[in-house]
Amino acid sequence: MKNYSPRLFALYKNDIQSLLKDKLDIKNVMQLPRIEKIVLNMGIGDAKDNKNSLSRAVEEMTIITGQKPVVTKARKAISNFKLRAGDPVGVKVTLRGNKMYEFLDRFISISSPRIRDFRGLPSKGFDGRGNYNFGISEQIIFSEIDYDKVNTIRGLNITIMTSTDNDYHAYELLASFGFPINDYKEKKKGK
Repeated sequence: MKNYSPRLFALYKNDIQSLLKDKLDIKNVMQLPRIEKIVLNMGIGDAKDNKNSLSRAVEEMTIITGQKPVVTKARKAISNFKLRAGDPVGVKVTLRGNKMYEFLDRFISISSPRIRDFRGLPSKGFDGRGNYNFGISEQIIFSEIDYDKVNTIRGLNITIMTSTDNDYHAYELLASFGFPINDYKEKKKGK
């Protein structure tokens, strides 16, 4: 098991690096963009009132990622939402290394085709610093989740963080992995 390498990591090392060197006109391999981490975040509005909802979200996130999530808590009190500082508001997981590549592989090849009326992810999700954010409205697109055991449909936010500051370079990196992003159009400054 020590020599195990995820399929997408091997693809990156063997094929994608040379492809990106030519396409982005970068000479040094160390300057090529790479995926550093993937963060999954699931907000739970009724976590304070319903402890079962929180434990179920932790369980589902563990099944999806293969890693136990951290329960996020409110930083300050908001009276309109009946929220106190320290109340649980969601769960999050940060994936790195082999688990990150395995999750990305499962998402690209199995989960994204299961999204209802899927026509690709929007290219507006780039943040100007080379990271890509998108939301999923149903956690049941992941094949690991047993549909019969789901008590509530929950959405989650996924952030893919890359080593580059350039959105176009990050787009080319994700597109070379086969990530289903619609065509990237460069944003005009000032508009």
